[in-house]
Order: sequence, then structure tokens, then C-alpha cells
Amino acid sequence: MDECTRGKVAAMKAGQIWRGLLISFFLLYLLVPLLATVAFSFAVRWDRTILPEGLTLEWWMTVIGRREFASALQHTLVVSLSAMVLSIVLVTPTAYWVHLRAPRAKTWVELMTILPFGIPGVVLALALIRTYARFGGRLVYSPGMLVMACVVIGLPFVYRPIANSLNAVDVRTLTEAAQTLGASWFSILRRVIMPNIMPGIISGGLLVFSLVFVEFTLANLLVGARYKTFPIYLVEFTRFDGRQASALAVMSFVIAWLTSLGLIWVAGRAGGNREEAIGAR
Repeated sequence: MDECTRGKVAAMKAGQIWRGLLISFFLLYLLVPLLATVAFSFAVRWDRTILPEGLTLEWWMTVIGRREFASALQHTLVVSLSAMVLSIVLVTPTAYWVHLRAPRAKTWVELMTILPFGIPGVVLALALIRTYARFGGRLVYSPGMLVMACVVIGLPFVYRPIANSLNAVDVRTLTEAAQTLGASWFSILRRVIMPNIMPGIISGGLLVFSLVFVEFTLANLLVGARYKTFPIYLVEFTRFDGRQASALAVMSFVIAWLTSLGLIWVAGRAGGNREEAIGAR
């Protein structure tokens, strides 16, 4: 092995070591706070020692035993799933139409979907209250208004994955081929386009679900205690017991993670059944 080859091999090994160190540091940066929160939620006492002084399930049982727990979790799942489904229903046809029929409007649509990044939740909530206050408090301070507000803040997260998936397939050819077979626009979108961009739809839907599941500002300003969600329920505990709040934080993470896995599994089963049906034909 000559000197040049040995230098390249050494450089490759050094690059692999640095990549491994960076990945390890990134994983530690993500996992250490989570593991510390989990340990604190089970700790009997944990003051200045390195390890907790015993473990207990008391804090978990306390927060789960309250009557508000089940209703708060149900409210959060309803709002999160509703915002996710509504975002997909609104954004998917719009992105398809812009991609196929109005490519010059892509820049403006992308700008509109990015705008929620620059709008704080407090500003959005106050704007909705001032705008729709003339229709009465039942409309403004309602779960429906909370869902619509969550759809707005979720636009950047659902539009970009769907748009990227549309860019990855030949939408025009697929549409023209389906039209020659007599398919309607709705059938083309449902049976041709959506199966081909399903990874983008799933990614966007999961991002919206995760974002809405932990949304506190909009929920607190628009519905508050009238329709208590899981983040509001969690914040209540941070005011008097950090261990119970830690238990709720871990629960929030686990629930969101399991729900995401469930949605991915359902979408995967639907895609597998569709492929089997196409193969049978």
C-alpha cells in the first residue's frame, strides 16, 4: 500500500471517528434530559445526590387518579387528530392543484405556508379572538376554533413533506394516464396521486399531530379550563410538584410516540393491501 492510499485510509477512519463522536454527542444531548425526567418521575427523593433515594409509582398514580386526566387526554387526542386530518384534507388537494395547474403560484403558496413560523401563538390567538368576537364567545372560545388555529400553525409542517413527495413523482404523466382511462379528478387524487405521495402525507400528518399534542399557548388562550387539554393539565402540576409534572411529561412523550407508531402501522397496512390488490389485478 503506497503513501497516498494509506493517507486516504487514515482520513476515512478519522472521518468515521468524528462522525461517531458527533452522533454520540447528539444522542446524549437528546437522551440525557429525557432519562433524567423519567428518573425524577419515579424518585422518592432526589436533592443533591447523583442517584434518587428510592423509586416509587406514587407520582404516576396520583396524576392518573385524578378525574381530569382521562378527559384532558381525550380532548388532546381529539384536537390533535382533527387538526392532522383537516390539514391533510386541505393541503393535499391544494398542493396537487398548484403543482399541476399553477406552478407559477408555488412561490406564493410556499410563502403563505411559511408565515405561521413567524407568528407567535399569543399573537395568533389574540388575532382570532379580535376577528371572530363579533360572532360570540361560543365560536371564539370553542374546541373548533382551537382546531382551526392548530391547522394554521401546522401548515409549514404538512405542506413541505407533501410538496417534496409531489416533486419526486411525475404527477403530470400519472394524471394524464388516469384521464385517458376516464378517471375523475377525485378518483385521480384518491387512487393515483395519494398512494404515490403517501410517505409525505404520513410525515406531514405526524408532524402536525406531534406539534398540536404539546400545544399550550393556543389551548390556554382559546379554551382554557373549559376544554382542558393535556398540556394545560401538565402545567397545573408544575406549579406545586415537579415529580408529578415529570410523570405527565413522560406520559405525553410516550403517548405521542405510540400514536405515531400506530399511524405509521395503519398507513403501512393500507399501502400493503393496496399493492396486493394491484398485484392481484
